[in-house]
Amino acid sequence: MSVARQTTIGVSIPIPAPHGDYLQRRRADFGDPQAWQIPAHITLLPPTAVDQDAYAAFRSHCADVASAQSPFDVVLRGTGTFRPLSDVVFIQVAQGVSNCEALERALRSGPVRRDLDFYYHPHVTVAHNVATASLDRAFGELADYSVAFQVDGYHLYELGDDGVWRPVHEFALVGD
Repeated sequence: MSVARQTTIGVSIPIPAPHGDYLQRRRADFGDPQAWQIPAHITLLPPTAVDQDAYAAFRSHCADVASAQSPFDVVLRGTGTFRPLSDVVFIQVAQGVSNCEALERALRSGPVRRDLDFYYHPHVTVAHNVATASLDRAFGELADYSVAFQVDGYHLYELGDDGVWRPVHEFALVGD
C-alpha cells in the first residue's frame, strides 16, 4: 500500500520591500525563532496539508479567485496581540480588512477546505513564541509603525523540509 505524499501549503499576501524586510528583521530582533523561516505576510490560508490531486485543484482555484478580485490598498498601523490566548504580537491591518476577509473566504471555499482554530483576523506577526519581555518590547517599539501599499496579488507557499516557507506561485489580482 502506498501513501500519497502530502505537501504543506499556505497562501499569503507578501509584505513588499522594504517594509517586509524591515518587519522580518524586527521579528528576528525580538528573538522569534521563526523570523528567517517565514517571510513577512498577511495570511489568507494557514498551513494546510494537501495531497497531489487536491494541490492541483487548489492551484486552479487560486487562479480563479485572483481573477475575480481587484487590487486594493492596505494600511498597516500599530500593534495588537492575541494574548492571553496566544503569545503573538502583530502589526494591525487598519485598511484592507474586508478585502483580506473576502480573499480568505473565497480561498477556503474551494477544493481545499480548512477549519480555522480562531476567527480570521488579518495581521502581520512580529513576535511569536518568545519571552513575555520580548512580546512587550515588540508591542511597544512598533506601536507607532505605519505603512501603506497596494496589494496586487498573493502567493502560494510551500513548507520546505528545512522548515522554511517559500513562494512557489504568484497570483495577480486582475478583477474589475
